[in-house]
Amino acid sequence: MNTAPIKKRYYFISALVIILGIILLFLPFNKNRNQLSAEKLLLSITNNDRFFSTDEVAKFIISGDPSYQLIDVRSEEEYAKFSLPGAINIPLSKILNKDKSGYYEWEGYLNQKVKTNIFYSNGSIYANQAWMLTKRLNYPNNYVMKGGLNEWVETILKPKQPEASASQSALNQYDFRIAASTYFGGGSNISADSSDKSNTKNNTTSAKKKKKKSADGGC
Repeated sequence: MNTAPIKKRYYFISALVIILGIILLFLPFNKNRNQLSAEKLLLSITNNDRFFSTDEVAKFIISGDPSYQLIDVRSEEEYAKFSLPGAINIPLSKILNKDKSGYYEWEGYLNQKVKTNIFYSNGSIYANQAWMLTKRLNYPNNYVMKGGLNEWVETILKPKQPEASASQSALNQYDFRIAASTYFGGGSNISADSSDKSNTKNNTTSAKKKKKKSADGGC
């Protein structure tokens, strides 16, 4: 019996638990808010319901569906270099910032009952942490783009042609990705970092401000 997949899943869940524990240390329970318990949050992170694929995100953008809001949780500097069309920037380190009245500054964007928020970062680590923070606050309609911009580059901007013997669904998916690559200017010099190791302690670009398009046309 091959136990490798089981061990891999165990290590993955263990890593998530460690990350969750660290986050919860900095996010104490507030009795005045309807926050999710640590136990329920732990149950939520063991499934994949929070993920959207890069293909799904590409379709949302191309269709211009206004019910979806992309949120880039990387630093302001990374966001300025390249971001997905229509995305707003709320760096992970700023998500829990409070105003002078004690309210979360970004609650109007993150506590959504109308739009569906999709967090993304270079990989999935920062986006998952953003999701856990908002889930802990019991904010609805927050999700994660699986694989982040690294996956976006590999699947949407620079898709690989499947084998001739591939299934029809795989061929159809490739056809869509080729069309999407053309739409988003694929093949340019745009690329994401290989991991979420960038510094997120830089200044925030307000989501209310309009950002100029990247000079290299990577969008």
